This record gives sequence, C-alpha cells and structure tokens, in this order.
Amino acid sequence: MHLRSLPLLDQLPGAASDPRPLLLEIDLARGMAEQGPKDPLSALRQRNTPTLGHVLSGLRRAADDEQVVAVVLLLGAPIATTHADELAMALREVSAAGTRTVAFAESYGELIAGTLAYTLATACDEVWLQPSGSVAMTGVAVSVTLLRGALDKLGIEPQFSQRHEYKTAANQFSAPTVTEPQREMMQRLADSVMEWARAAIASHRRLSPEQVNAAVAASPVDADRARELGLIDRVGYRDEVYTTLRESVGRDGEVEQLFAHRYAHRVSSKPAEQLRRRRDPVVALVPVHGQITGGRSRNGGLGGRAAGSDTVVAALESVHDRDDVRAVVLHVDSPGGSYVASDAIRRGVQQVRATGRPVVASMGGLAASGGYFISMNADRVVALPTTLTGSIGVLGGKLVLQRALDRAGIVSESMGTHPNATMFSTLQPFSEDQWQLLDRWLDRVYDDFTRKAAQDRAMAYDRLEPLARGRVWTGADAVERDLVDELGGRQRAVQLACNLAGLDRERIRLATVPQVPLLERLRPAESTRSPAAVNALLPDGPESLLGAVAGELLGAALPGGALSLPWTLRLQ
Repeated sequence: MHLRSLPLLDQLPGAASDPRPLLLEIDLARGMAEQGPKDPLSALRQRNTPTLGHVLSGLRRAADDEQVVAVVLLLGAPIATTHADELAMALREVSAAGTRTVAFAESYGELIAGTLAYTLATACDEVWLQPSGSVAMTGVAVSVTLLRGALDKLGIEPQFSQRHEYKTAANQFSAPTVTEPQREMMQRLADSVMEWARAAIASHRRLSPEQVNAAVAASPVDADRARELGLIDRVGYRDEVYTTLRESVGRDGEVEQLFAHRYAHRVSSKPAEQLRRRRDPVVALVPVHGQITGGRSRNGGLGGRAAGSDTVVAALESVHDRDDVRAVVLHVDSPGGSYVASDAIRRGVQQVRATGRPVVASMGGLAASGGYFISMNADRVVALPTTLTGSIGVLGGKLVLQRALDRAGIVSESMGTHPNATMFSTLQPFSEDQWQLLDRWLDRVYDDFTRKAAQDRAMAYDRLEPLARGRVWTGADAVERDLVDELGGRQRAVQLACNLAGLDRERIRLATVPQVPLLERLRPAESTRSPAAVNALLPDGPESLLGAVAGELLGAALPGGALSLPWTLRLQ
C-alpha cells in the first residue's frame, strides 16, 4: 500500500488541494536563476526570482496532473540560450501529455533580434503576438573584439602561447586581425545554433526549412505578416490570452493562476508527498557553476562566480558515506579555468564511480575546456544543442605593462632571488629560457588533457586529437563527434542516472549536495570533511583598484586559468 492511499494523510493540514482548474504561468520578466542563493539575505532579495530547476520540476509534475489545464509562457525579457533549450523540452512534454501550452509576447524582438525568444515560443501549442508587435527572427550573430591596436598605443605588450590554433582566448589581445581558424570556428558555431533554431521552428510550426529561411530573410515582420507566414497563431493582447483560456474551461473566476515554480513547491510541500519521499533513494545534484579555481567556491564579487575544487570535491566525497545516495548528476555550467583544479574534480568524479554509483554529467550553457575536463569521465555526458563545449586545449601568458607604466610616470621594479622568480611579473617580458619553460608546460598539459579525453571517451588518440586543438563545439556538433553521448537537459540527465542505478524516476528525491542547515553553517568547521567546510564560500571581499583592473584585463584572456573558454557566444 502506498502512503498516499492512507486516509489519514488526506486529513492532515495542507493535504487538501484546491479543486479549481490550474493555469500555470512562466513569466520570464521575473528572471530565472540557475540555482538558489545559499545565504538567507540573498534568498530574501531573490524570493520572486524562480530557479530553472523549480520551473522544470513544476512542468514535469504538471504533465501528469489533470488539474492543470494550461501553461502560459510570457516572453519579452532576455533568457539564456540553454534555459530556452531546457524550457522548450519541458513544454513539449507537457503538450504531449495533453495539456494546452500558450506563448505570448508583446514583441519577439523590438529593434533587437528575437530569434531565441521566438524559437522558444514555438515549443508551445499556440503562439500569440500583440497587434503592435513584430517577429524579429533575424538569425544568429557572433562577434569578437580585438584590442591589439589599442594595447600597442598604450604600451601594453601581450605575451601568450596556446595549444593550438583554435584556442583563441588570447587572440583578442595578441592578434591584429581575426585568424582563419577563429573565423571558421565562430562561423560554425553560429551556423550550428541557427540549424537548431530552424529545425525546432520547422518542426513545431509545421513549416518546411525553406519557409523558415524565407521568414528569416524577411524579418522583422509585423503581426499580420507573421500570421500570414504561419509564424504565429493569434494576434491579441495579454488580457485576451487569459480571457480565451478561462472561457475554454468555464466561467471567469473558476481558474486559479499560479506560477509554475510555486506549483512545484505546493505539490512537494504536501504532507503526504513529504512522508512518501522521506525514504526514497536520492539522486545527488552537484553543481559546478562559474570559473574553476583552486580552494573554495565563491558566489560572486569582482571576480565573478567560481567553483572551487575544494568545495566541489568535498561535495562529491560527501556522498560516499550516504547509503541513501544512489547516483550523482554533475551539473556543469563553466567556461573552465585552472588545470590542476579541474584535474582534482575529475579525480573526485572517478572516486564516486569507484563506489558503484553512476555519475551523469549534465552540461548547461558552458562546459568548455576545464568544464569539459571535469565532465568527460562521467558514465554518460548529456549536453543541450546550444551548449558550448570542447575547447580541449590550453593557453598561458601575461600582459607586460612596463612601457605603459613608464609613459604614465609610474616607477615599478621587480627583484627576485632566482632568474624565474619574476617569470610571471607584468613588469618584464619573458626571456628565451622562460618562453621555453612555458611552452614545455603547455605541451605537457595539452598532452595530458587530450590523452585523458581519449581514454574517458573510449576513442583512439588519433581520432580525438583533431577534435581538440582548442576548438569549441556546440552540443549538437559534439554529439556527432562522440565528445558527448546525447542531447538533453537536466531532466534527461536525472532519468539517465536513474536508469543506470536501477531506480524509478518517480520514486527518487533529487537533492543538491551538500544541504547544510543554517545552524550547522554557523558552527566552525572541524575538518575538511565536515559539512560546514563543504558549504563554506569565499567572501566577496574588497579588492584593490589596481587588482580589480588587472583582474578584468587578464580575466578576459584567462577567465580562470589555462583551461578556459575563448569567448562568449551570444544569440542575436
């Protein structure tokens, strides 16, 4: 007998549900966080900003709930490409279950590109557009800015080396023009993303690829023309969307409106649900978000969010002693960073697998270079079509500021005990011997990265290496080259983890680890394995002005270390 069938549970406070039909809403104007804040103050400030995970959970539950009669997606605010990927997949599942889904926007781009917003909208059964709006499905653009000319004028000398021709992070400082390998790679990324968008639009709107291409060429188009082209279903205002949906169900007022993430909370907080799940096995979610660094993780500040190897490895180790944890999903949204920190996290993944627990890597928007390094050893690797991954390569170097300081009248001098004590000083260039040292180190790291990638992906080295060389691939292209196992979002990753562990997806708890109670966080850590140590974050402390400026300059080229993504792709 299931717990939910016990009559007593229906009598508990909060167990009774509102019998009214539910109209779920996803309002992108409220923003969407990748994960919830760890501290209470931030949680209070962001209480009205849902996390992607909670929205996806609400949609997954809605697909099996007859009380949910429709889902409304309100577009207009910017959204991350991969968030759009995840939402589109979830909305299609809701639609396939027989629940009506409707997208509305005042405009799919107003004097800006609206390709991404419109592509997401087509995942819904109906697409609405305000009469004054337009569809600006203008395609995908990728841009890069080169600073070499400006640096020369300022007296700043870039000195970088990379492995190999596609590892172009430092090109924005050292290259006077866009190189052919960089141009080739960027063009392919844009083409791949557009292929994903075109295929999705054609499938969801029942259009041919040629019709989609014609619509892109004609964009932006007004509402009437968009309807003629088959891009939208209805022209109307937002209130008309809700009126139409209410009328399709019954009298006005009978339908309850509820955000999808609040619906997920309502369902999961029912006493019957909590009691039923208390003994369910756990699939642990370990997030790796931000630049990969050594030490502890950092939530933000001038350096941005960082995934510290100490924090991530401790989280992975925390599952070893938990009998209830049966599988792990490693959610990676990182441009990479430190080579040694990435290697430490990869080792942590290996150790979890050695306990017999499967590990599935779920790639978010970025899982490149160091982000790929920590993912490639998982039992299965899942990426979204627009994930930026690969970038199997390495770079290193510095910006020499001495001439710029001289021009500014600043006197600065470095002294050291040995010839290489000042090797990475920005006050002097590399010597010939130091260049050789740097190149030998880069060769060693590249060889280690590529050989481990070939081993982890069960590929011959001669097949893997041409796919490396620092080249960035979309998730769609990475799957075709066996760098990734399959396309899908975090929900698919959880399902795969359940399959590998022999679990029923409907009878598990998905829990971010470690979950440390507030009082436990306030206690001093007893060791590196104690919960307080695992959950510790570096403070977002003040930095000197010079350090902040130098960090911004160097961070653009080396966001977190030798294994880092060259640049950011923006869908326009």
